[in-house]
Amino acid sequence: MRTGRALRLLIAGAICAVVSACVSARMHSEAELNDVTKACGLALGELMQDESEVKLLLAVRQTPTAEQRVCVAKWARKNGLKPVFVNMQFPESGS
Repeated sequence: MRTGRALRLLIAGAICAVVSACVSARMHSEAELNDVTKACGLALGELMQDESEVKLLLAVRQTPTAEQRVCVAKWARKNGLKPVFVNMQFPESGS
């Protein structure tokens, strides 16, 4: 019977390790986000993370290219984040 208990403990430990690995999202520094922003061809300030929703990586750009979207999505997933793309229609600069 000792082997059955040991096996259950081993399985429970493995499940805890897997679950904790899935929820390891953290706030990234402004410097880290700026590096990703540059690498993905976005302008500074177009990639952000909010403290209230740490698991979300927000990309705010008027018309992101497919390459930019893929770049941001890959980095987000690699870092345990969900990429969210917000298309903004900025007002025209007029007189």
